[in-house]
Amino acid sequence: MPFCYRLRQTDWERLEPMELRSIQYFVQVADEGCITRTADKIGIAQPALTRHIKQLEAELGTQLLTRLPRGVRLTTSGRDFLDHARAITLEVSRASEHVRAKAQAPHGKVVMGTSPTLAPLLLPGCVARARQQCPTVTLKVVEGFSPQLLDALLTGRLDLALMTNPPRTTALTLTPLCSEPLVVLSPPGTRGTRNAFSLAELCGTPLIMTVGIRTLVEQQLAGFGGGLRVEAVVDSVEAIRRLLISGVGMTIMPVSAFHDEIRTGKLVAYPIEEANLHRILILARPVAEGRSAAIDEIEHIVRGEMVALIQAGIFRMPAANAIALSRRSAVAKPSAPKRRAPRGVSSSER
Repeated sequence: MPFCYRLRQTDWERLEPMELRSIQYFVQVADEGCITRTADKIGIAQPALTRHIKQLEAELGTQLLTRLPRGVRLTTSGRDFLDHARAITLEVSRASEHVRAKAQAPHGKVVMGTSPTLAPLLLPGCVARARQQCPTVTLKVVEGFSPQLLDALLTGRLDLALMTNPPRTTALTLTPLCSEPLVVLSPPGTRGTRNAFSLAELCGTPLIMTVGIRTLVEQQLAGFGGGLRVEAVVDSVEAIRRLLISGVGMTIMPVSAFHDEIRTGKLVAYPIEEANLHRILILARPVAEGRSAAIDEIEHIVRGEMVALIQAGIFRMPAANAIALSRRSAVAKPSAPKRRAPRGVSSSER
């Protein structure tokens, strides 16, 4: 004969799960040591709070609190249950925060533009920080010179870009980040003793240039009535780097683009006298009514990475270059010959 068990009403009540709210109320009462104060603090009626505690005790089948003339005290069972109750409320809180963070985390695709000279410096840090801080954002990076980046921003193909000296426009929000010098770069030993280029020398020196840097320099030289003698236009910073290291040609570039080569002595950098040739790096973003959390986060990361590069001195002339120039000048400079006294003049008369 099969065994049959009939559930009674009290059995059904025991099978009902505890309410999380009752557990949370119990923890608060235990912390306050008083039902009245807890009710006032959490904003419910005292009888309702008492019912929650009594229901919890009924479900557990034991008394959790001893009622005193003023306040309450935990029983032995109450102290045991309090540890579990705290763990339950903590886990629920963590789970809620995790879900909310997932729901509120920036997500989507962000297309960012940058120049070929900045990409190798900026991208390693930006990609690493984006992976850590906003893993649900897909970052796409497009390299291009400033005119190309400007057109892409205005036509909606880029969400933001790090540009060089863009024109002012009401369609973009422009945030200057830093300024850095443009210098003449050459292989070691090709310059002689001079530690800088005059404007006349610069305009007469054959150069290998990118289109973007050439345009920028010629705009700044226009006020001095000068121009450049460009023997080759090469729109690849890496190709120009290899040409110079192999001993071929000279170029004008931002300090940061060849910072390591200058610091290690593979190339020598010369400032330009009489003209403050420089570029201003600007973070540009279309002016839009709605703000994207994903774009905001990437912009924040780019700004932070630029600050780190500035603090590391990447946009300043390395000290090693100045030392190399001074040493070469000292070696090449002949010592002044000693003057001979005229015959018949004693040493006391000299």
